[in-house]
Amino acid sequence: MMNYDVIVIGSGPGGYVAAIRCAQLGFKTALVEKYSTLGGTCLNVGCIPSKALLDSSEHYHNASTSFGSHGILLSDLRADLNQMIERKTQVVLENTKGIEFLMKKNKIDVHHGLGSFKDKNTISVEANDGSKTELSAPKVIIATGSKPIVPANFNYDKKRVITSTEALNIREIPARMVIIGGGVIGLELGSVYARLGTQIDVVEFADTIIPTMDVDCGKELMRSLKKLGVKFHLKHKVVAVKPGSENVEIDVEKTTTGETFTLSADYCLVAIGRRPYTNKLNLENAGIATDEKGRISVNSSLETSTPGIYAIGDVIVGPMLAHKAEEEGVFVAETIAGQHPHINYNLIPGVVYTWPEVAGVGQTEDQLKSAGVAYKIGKFPYKALGRARASMDVDGMVKILADKSTDEILGMHIVGARAADMIMEGVTLMEFRASAEDAARMSHPHPTYTEAIKEAALAATENRAIHS
Repeated sequence: MMNYDVIVIGSGPGGYVAAIRCAQLGFKTALVEKYSTLGGTCLNVGCIPSKALLDSSEHYHNASTSFGSHGILLSDLRADLNQMIERKTQVVLENTKGIEFLMKKNKIDVHHGLGSFKDKNTISVEANDGSKTELSAPKVIIATGSKPIVPANFNYDKKRVITSTEALNIREIPARMVIIGGGVIGLELGSVYARLGTQIDVVEFADTIIPTMDVDCGKELMRSLKKLGVKFHLKHKVVAVKPGSENVEIDVEKTTTGETFTLSADYCLVAIGRRPYTNKLNLENAGIATDEKGRISVNSSLETSTPGIYAIGDVIVGPMLAHKAEEEGVFVAETIAGQHPHINYNLIPGVVYTWPEVAGVGQTEDQLKSAGVAYKIGKFPYKALGRARASMDVDGMVKILADKSTDEILGMHIVGARAADMIMEGVTLMEFRASAEDAARMSHPHPTYTEAIKEAALAATENRAIHS
């Protein structure tokens, strides 16, 4: 038996950050990871590798479509997908090695193997060779993340019917790909292959894409993706998925009319969401139950029904975001140390790393309507922005939602170049409860993309936008 102050199960962004903060606070800490590399889904088959491929495909797309306008002339341009995959793999390796270094730096013991509860204070770790190690601690943090949802009738074979995991390792550019789901993961990976020349069809049950974000963001992004040749089948459901040796057929039904048709493609990417990865933890041995979706219930301190056991990230209610899990990891570590940390869940931004990027923080327009909050809107289009004109990134807009009576900013939503970085201005403004007028009176450097935020704030302040 090896004794610790804190055991963290799962080495994704939530888990490894929790472990580091625990170690910083003086706790003897162990980190348990099922796989041979650290970093979880995000570093290995999620956030990091997908962004690597997104960047590579965007470089190729720009070279093939806009370099000529910049006076850069190329010949015999082609995409080497194998090299893109190799670069992605190297990026992942460097990041996972970085996590290993941080564990050693902070004197955190790493145990590789499947961790499960023997009782509420004992974790059994079964290595790949079948050997078992038992760890004991008064505090345990569950940070095991999530897995893609794949219904049984979709015939997931990891060859023609794939998830995001397999989509990151395709070695040839497909002629056609069908994506089930118009959410973040599907659209990001769909845009990778669309830029490389793949015909992408998106089948979405709802009447909009990225439905968790502001409705105007979905409309703006769809317009841009259509320019890449992406086809959208909204208000459609998948009836059957039939993989073959060389292709896959997807039977689709229009929900409003019952009309059916079949799409044939090289690959079918299933991207309809993720489920908490809580099976095989033997939670019942610790007196912990899950809900119908496999999620663990926690209180305001992120503690489960069993005192001393905490859960963070994708295994609890809330958006499945790496940075949310990181904040929760720090929160729990500091709670265990007797501190009084705080997380403002309303101000955790969401980002879609397509191009243009999409980012939002705070309340959406639909949420404000549902809550009966009186609000006003300020919008500014990228096409009226000098910096966007100079870079040829004219798709997109900034939208600010402010309280109609107090002028406090309640939400900021951006579609456009560098939206992922720009949204932090909205987070900062809202963290300090700034008004739209506050944002409008701040000097923004010219020419920059962030001027669109100032202009949107001006538009929300007595419709005072200068450049539109």
